[in-house]
Amino acid sequence: MSDDDTTPRKTSAPTWARLGLGALSGLLAGGAALAVAELAAVAVRPQAGPVVAVGSAAIDRTPAAVKDWAIRSFGTNDKLVLQFGILAVLTLFALALGMFAVRHRRTGAAGVLVFGVVGAAAALSRPDSEGVTDALPSVLGAVVGAVLLYVLAGLLPAPRRGPVQGPGEGWDRRRFVIVATAAAAASAGAGVLGRALNGAGGRDAVASRNDIALPAPGSRAPAVPRRAQVRVADVSSFMTPNSDFYRVDTALVVPKVDATTWQLRIHGDGVTREKTLTFDDLLRRELVERNITLTCVSNEVGGPYVGNARWIGVRLADLLAECGVRPPSKGGPADQLVARSVDGMTIGSPVEDVMDGRDALLAVGMNGEPLPFDHGFPVRMLVPGLYGYVSACKWIEDIELTTFDSYDPYWVKRDWARKAPIKTQSRIDTPKPFARPEAGTVMVAGVAWAQHRGIDKVEIRVDDGPWEEAVLAAEDSRDTWRQWSYAWRAGKGGHTLTVRATDRTGETQTEKRTRTVPDGASGWHSVVVTVE
Repeated sequence: MSDDDTTPRKTSAPTWARLGLGALSGLLAGGAALAVAELAAVAVRPQAGPVVAVGSAAIDRTPAAVKDWAIRSFGTNDKLVLQFGILAVLTLFALALGMFAVRHRRTGAAGVLVFGVVGAAAALSRPDSEGVTDALPSVLGAVVGAVLLYVLAGLLPAPRRGPVQGPGEGWDRRRFVIVATAAAAASAGAGVLGRALNGAGGRDAVASRNDIALPAPGSRAPAVPRRAQVRVADVSSFMTPNSDFYRVDTALVVPKVDATTWQLRIHGDGVTREKTLTFDDLLRRELVERNITLTCVSNEVGGPYVGNARWIGVRLADLLAECGVRPPSKGGPADQLVARSVDGMTIGSPVEDVMDGRDALLAVGMNGEPLPFDHGFPVRMLVPGLYGYVSACKWIEDIELTTFDSYDPYWVKRDWARKAPIKTQSRIDTPKPFARPEAGTVMVAGVAWAQHRGIDKVEIRVDDGPWEEAVLAAEDSRDTWRQWSYAWRAGKGGHTLTVRATDRTGETQTEKRTRTVPDGASGWHSVVVTVE
């Protein structure tokens, strides 16, 4: 062959090289499938994308104990970890299919369609599914991926059968490189375009939030007492900034809801006058402003999933009364209020608690601004004294009055309790576990909460010594947490500090340690320190 001969060279390859090229082909096919599916999801809705659909379905089917472990282990990053896990599994699956396609081209390509089947089934199984269109992104992506793997597998080198290469046993290296490069570039382009268009899809929601000027509340929250915040370093701020407020929910993609098109329907048992409200309807009503501490049922003893904010919203009890709703104590037929979110979440609250005079709100503002998207914009529900999973529906769009006997909401179906008043709890913020303070006076401080009952006393115990009463900071309201401090005369050596609180009903938090399932953790919080 002359030096200027441009005829493509066909060569055979050893097994390891063929398998490597097959794995690369599978990876390219899987990437193309995901990119096309995510791009197609733009035309449907972001929640129909295969990663989100499969991840959401996985969350729905994960046992409560495993979810609890994930929150303990990864905190608010649990969803990010789940998405990375899904992508890792898909990557391994794609690599394996590619290697399989080296010898079984059609079967390997057909295996990519499993991507579509799983993604489509997951999308259709979601409670917020909008029908068969939700399956289209996964199906379309899988078809593109299957075709690409079939083509690439056909360009792979044939197995080496001896020293002499026979007809059809070689491969066109140049063609393979061209097709693979084009596929990679197209997939990257589709992925970038899909992300950009998905981002653009939420611009109307962002614009609607930016345009909101919350009216002055008709009923303002009293000023926070100056002594509500103890003057001890490293104690949680009495008011939790929005950026620091915990987020625990099942949404892999935070819903971006346009406030100008949002509506809330109130209906069900005992509703004599159904209502459908817009966001502007809520803003035209009297708004109330209240400081309320929220707690997640997944909060372990001493955990971080509790925060205090100033909320602005509409009294939910007033709205229900206008719809003709009466609590069970006054003859109403419904004892459960089921709140539904735009992402399909269902949360059940006792009607009696919602209408007993506490500040149960449909909140539109948080710490002086419209709700952040992470925390439920445009409207969320909250009920002081109840754990979030039975009261704090974010992105709410529907309220149905029913009974506990006739309907089990999302978390109840997963072995959590139907009713879950917040347990009296306390936490040591400082000193931190395994701290090494110097001998002398060491300030021990933290927070305690018993929403809607209030904190009456906090006590500290050093090692196995007697309980000593801590100094309570000023109380803002019985619906907020309360800070405390204790001046400890610390001697050298290792010590265990333990805290307990007593609420206004006279009940002292129990020493018995329980996990979060089914109705919240209990037990005393303690830290071990070494005084130098």
